[in-house]
This record gives sequence, structure tokens and C-alpha cells, in this order.
Amino acid sequence: MSEISLLDWQSFIQTFPEIHLLQTGEWGELKTEFGWEAVRVISGNIGAQILFRKLPLGFTVGYIPKLKFGIDSLIGDKSFGMELDSICAKHKAIFCKLELDGWDTINKLELAEHWLLSPYNIQPPRTIVVDIHGSHDEILARMKQKCRYNIRLAEKKGVTVHAWADIHGFHEMMQETGERDGFGVHSFEYYLRAYQLFHADEMCELLVAEYEGKPLAALMVFAIGRRAWYVYGASNDEERNRMPTYLLQWEAMRWAKIRGCEEYDLWGVPDEDEAKLEAEFETRHDGLWGVYRFKRGFGGEVKRAPQAVDRVYNPWLYKLYLQRMAGRETA
Repeated sequence: MSEISLLDWQSFIQTFPEIHLLQTGEWGELKTEFGWEAVRVISGNIGAQILFRKLPLGFTVGYIPKLKFGIDSLIGDKSFGMELDSICAKHKAIFCKLELDGWDTINKLELAEHWLLSPYNIQPPRTIVVDIHGSHDEILARMKQKCRYNIRLAEKKGVTVHAWADIHGFHEMMQETGERDGFGVHSFEYYLRAYQLFHADEMCELLVAEYEGKPLAALMVFAIGRRAWYVYGASNDEERNRMPTYLLQWEAMRWAKIRGCEEYDLWGVPDEDEAKLEAEFETRHDGLWGVYRFKRGFGGEVKRAPQAVDRVYNPWLYKLYLQRMAGRETA
């Protein structure tokens, strides 16, 4: 395995049409401009884009997001592990976190000595994936009745959806949503660069829902191969009775379908089994519970990615990381 250039990485992943958004060269370039360093490596048929986050005293944390290969393949490839260790040593990594792209569980007995099942994921592990096979009527038929009603209501009440290039307007709407719903928001420059990197290759679109020319809601949708992801979304408090967010999501699915996608990932719901989600969504509003009620209406399947695993290089500092993360949970 050896480090390769961005150009070589882009060439390598062309042979993997199911590559995840977070393993694209564009995503690595985006993160590099905002506090990370992207390193791309190949070992035979296994390749990985590793992101390193700088810490005080020259240390880093390594992160391999949404790798398509199974943990068994990685463990079985000793050269991958050795080279990964070498690269992480070069970057003074305390540990390297790996999140797999898929819906299979990791058998704890299969974990090698240097891989530990982590209590913390970076990406939300549980999501809802909407099947966008078939005709528009067939997709709508798989949705909850109330969701279909709200989509049609938005159309009847004069809401329209179209492509948008107003990143300033989108960022302002994101800030308003973040303050209202209590989540962090990236900078204007971050959203602008994400749009520039992915939109240039037709892998991204910014859509806005409007009423009488006034923006009400917007989202940024990404598409690669047969998959699409709803990653960033925002709305203001105006004209909410017109249900703009429902029509907005529907138009994003239609955009993805035109691009050849077969599934639409709504990106993040509470990490609970479906029985608990259904039992509590009407009374819970903390964390991601507020969005579950909305997302469930689109008729997708609740899925969970494997728990992250960590390859630890500095046990003492790794213990401090675990303590810090535990403190955040109890704060």
C-alpha cells in the first residue's frame, strides 16, 4: 500500500461505483480546507481516504469515514494494517476511527487485537433510506398518507421548488434553523466550497422551496452512482402551514431519480430500534427525535450502520478522549 495523489485516487474509485460520498476526493478536499488533512492510500483492491484532524502538541486523530470494505477484509489484509499504522505514526495519531459503509453488524469476536469496538460514531449510525425505484406514483404510494397529503398541499398552496445558487441565503437559513433546533452550523465558506466542489461535477444540487418568490426552505442533496444523500437542510418560520419542506424533499428525490439513483438516504435519526422510534416519536423532541417524525413519513426503511471501530496507538490519550466524550453525553 502506498500514499497516492488526489488524481490517482479519483481514478481508483472510478472502479467502485458504490463509493460513499465521504470517500470521494471532493469530500477530502473539502475537509482539507477546513482543519483536516486527507491522505489516500491503496493496498491491492483496498483503498481508503484517511482524514487527520490536528490536535495540540502535534498529535492528530485519524478518521476513515464510510469505507465500503468489510472489517474482515481489512483485518485479513496485514499489509493494510501495517501501512495504516505507519501512516498514523507519521501523523502522530492517537487513534484511527473507522466507520464502514453498509448495514451489517460487526462481530466482536472478529476484531483483531488492534481494533476496538468504539462507543462513539462520528456520523449518525441510524438513518432512513427511501426506495426511489419505480414511477413517481409508486414512490408516493410507499409514503405515509399524511406525507403524500402534505406534498400535494404544498403544490396547491403555491409552493414551488427550483435549483438555487444563493449560498448566502442558504447559510442564513441554516443559522436560523440551527438556533431554533439547537444544532451546529458550518460557516458560509464551508457550504460554498461544498457546493463548488460537487456541483461542478453534477454530484450536488441546492434546491429551494419558495412562495411568491420568498424562500421558505432549502436543502443540499448529493448523488453518486445509485445513491443520494440529504446532507444539509434548513427552513425559516414563514408560511410553514404551506408545508414547503415536504415538497422540497420530494423534488430532491425526483432530482436524484433523474440522476439514476435508486435510493435516497435521509441521513440521521435517533439511534434507537424501530419499535422504540415508533412508540416515542410523538412525545420526544430532543436530539434527532424532532426530525424523525418528519422523515418517517417518506416511507423509507430504518437502517443502522455498523458501530465504529478504533485502532489505538496511544492508550493513555485515547482514554482521555473516551472520558471527554462521556462528559459531553452527560452535560
